[in-house]
Amino acid sequence: MITQYVPTDEATSKRYPLLLTTGRILSQYNVGAQTRRTENVRWHDHDYLEIHPEDAAARGIEDGDVVQVSSRAGTIQLIAELTPRILQGVVYTTFHFPESGANVVTTEVSDWATNCPEYKVTAVQVESVDESTLSSEWQERWRAFDEQQQQLLPSDEDKTREPIVEK
Repeated sequence: MITQYVPTDEATSKRYPLLLTTGRILSQYNVGAQTRRTENVRWHDHDYLEIHPEDAAARGIEDGDVVQVSSRAGTIQLIAELTPRILQGVVYTTFHFPESGANVVTTEVSDWATNCPEYKVTAVQVESVDESTLSSEWQERWRAFDEQQQQLLPSDEDKTREPIVEK
């Protein structure tokens, strides 16, 4: 069924002057649950924030800097990659690595016709932060949760033990 185009309500402002869009990269699939466990990580081993060099310069951001990405929904930290492939006023990140928390900053708005989340248009601010930390509050909570989950997995020693077989 053909539906009428309805523009987003999400808009930039003085506080959030850039538009964030999220997407995928060829070497990873969706959230990377399968491809992060392969040699594909040689080409893409973390999510980073692509930003136009002029937007970066206006914020004192250099290639490889840790940046804080803030929106009305939340805050995360990523590593900046300066590139002219991105239009001025737009920033881009992938969402293949859960520790990046890319969807922490996206809006909760959904398309009226399909109810698909509006992950492609989020007003954000990007600022350079101290390089000694690469994590927001959400990312710290995720890291603690992930460590708890890892402890539940069998150790290498457990994997090599003979199974107990009852006769």
